[in-house]
Amino acid sequence: MITMKKTGASLVRFALEQIGVRHTFGIPGVHNTEIYDELNNSETIEPMLVTHEGGGAFMADAVSRVSDSIGTLLIVPAAGVTHAASGIGEAFLDGIPMLVIAGGVRSDSEFQYQLHDMDQHALLKPITKATFKISHQNEILDTFYKAFEIATCGEPGPVFIEVPVNIQLYTALVEQPKTYEQFKSEQATHSSKNIEIDQVQIERAVTCLLDANSPGLFLGWGAVDISSETIKIAELIGAPASTTLQGLSAFPANHPLHTGMSFGPAAVPAATKAFEKCDVMLAIGTRFGEIGTGSFGVTVPENLIHIDINPAVLGANYPAKVAIEGDAKRIVPALLQAIEKRLENDIELKQKIASRNASLTTLIAAEKVNYREEWQKHDSGDRVNPVVFFDALRKKLPDDGFVVVDDGNHTFLTAELMPIHAPRSMISPTDFNCMGYAVPATISTKLMNPAKDVVGIIGDGAFLMTCMEITTAAKNKLGAIFVIFNDGELSQISQAQQVPYNRKTCTVLHDSRFEGVAMATGAHYIHVENNIAVVDALDKAWLEAAKGKPVIVDVNIDYTKKTRFTKGIVSTNLKRLPLNMKVKMVSRALVRKVTG
Repeated sequence: MITMKKTGASLVRFALEQIGVRHTFGIPGVHNTEIYDELNNSETIEPMLVTHEGGGAFMADAVSRVSDSIGTLLIVPAAGVTHAASGIGEAFLDGIPMLVIAGGVRSDSEFQYQLHDMDQHALLKPITKATFKISHQNEILDTFYKAFEIATCGEPGPVFIEVPVNIQLYTALVEQPKTYEQFKSEQATHSSKNIEIDQVQIERAVTCLLDANSPGLFLGWGAVDISSETIKIAELIGAPASTTLQGLSAFPANHPLHTGMSFGPAAVPAATKAFEKCDVMLAIGTRFGEIGTGSFGVTVPENLIHIDINPAVLGANYPAKVAIEGDAKRIVPALLQAIEKRLENDIELKQKIASRNASLTTLIAAEKVNYREEWQKHDSGDRVNPVVFFDALRKKLPDDGFVVVDDGNHTFLTAELMPIHAPRSMISPTDFNCMGYAVPATISTKLMNPAKDVVGIIGDGAFLMTCMEITTAAKNKLGAIFVIFNDGELSQISQAQQVPYNRKTCTVLHDSRFEGVAMATGAHYIHVENNIAVVDALDKAWLEAAKGKPVIVDVNIDYTKKTRFTKGIVSTNLKRLPLNMKVKMVSRALVRKVTG
């Protein structure tokens, strides 16, 4: 056995190189400077300085969503961890892999009350898949490799590793560093195996789908890498396809069977009508969470076929007639093959499905045109009509360009009015629903895809949270475009306040001068006053971005017309209230309207 002396920091670097980390995000401090210094010796890893660990966490999250590398945080203990917690929580609830590496206080000290001394593991346990604390240098490689496996296998998520500062700094006698491939070979007999595909359940699913009069597909992020298979299934069985918010890129919006986000009262008319008589639903890679279901306002048929990698999801909100546990990338191709085989010689059924496809595509196309015309007819006065902006953006942005969306009213405008054509080309915070996501995520999306166009769609309130991170984009010459939908309010909430309260409390923003933010961060600034200015503004933004300069596009947006999503969830939640509460809320709103 060959042994050698190695510092903990050098072993951390080696481990990160082995698992293919390309960037780390964070801020150096006294408890992690040794690791940062080691990364300067790496030929494959570039540490990225951010302005705030929360922004770094959102950057790491986006890296995992839009590239083949795992997003990696390198932060100081305690304050760095608490700053990053929202981004870690977002990754956890959205099922996004992430490595969170923090320094730790000296583990060899006799003194208490060290700087940054806290139980980081207790804090992070609810929002990570696992946490580890390194106690000796010879644990580092196996721990990091194991953490990577946990983060990326099963339902993905963040994993936390604490490396005490003394272990980073000091040398210790360790075995010759093993590669990640060697680790995988050693662990082959112990690692989790792919669950065998249940052919009985597959055949049950096929029978349900082919016996259906009106089948439908509902796709989440777990289906984002199998769009070619889900397209074929939709065509073969004659089914409309809707998605969750997070799964918007799982099915191309330019396909004639695509209907939009969700399928209930909070969905656009194309989805509502196409799914009106749905008697069998194939749900893939979705938890049936609150946003995707329009506050649980959907009607899910009794014949639900639910495929998900996490067994806890199956039947959690809606009972499944056929529940199949496993990775959709394995299960769905097997399902497709079984459907093709069953249909192979059934001419009559093929004709029936062809007729259904023809009717569906006509209905969906007509409803999409009607809904867009409804928006186009809306008088925005001297503000920008959202549909005018998104029509121009869709023409300007290539299909493989990225749209990064924050949390707010603009989220659902994007979902309803911006067609997404390619897998993983739209990302957004979903289940954690964290404002401030899009500025950092736009930056790291551009970092990982320098040859592609990247546009962030951000509400003015969300922009204020993380806008100074644009200095990171400017420093690294990342020509990303940050579009601010500026109306001076936290509009998603202010709109929800109108009916029950008839007043706006803490949802009206200060009149911010975003041109000043551009000056402070080194970005180019463009103001878009009205509909006429949209196309020219986007042309200018693209020209500046091509020079490697971040661009802030400040859009004077019109939010007076509510999205179907907003109207749908308000209606759904009002219906759930007891009668006396409804009367109270309506009466209060009327009194306030009269009295001012």
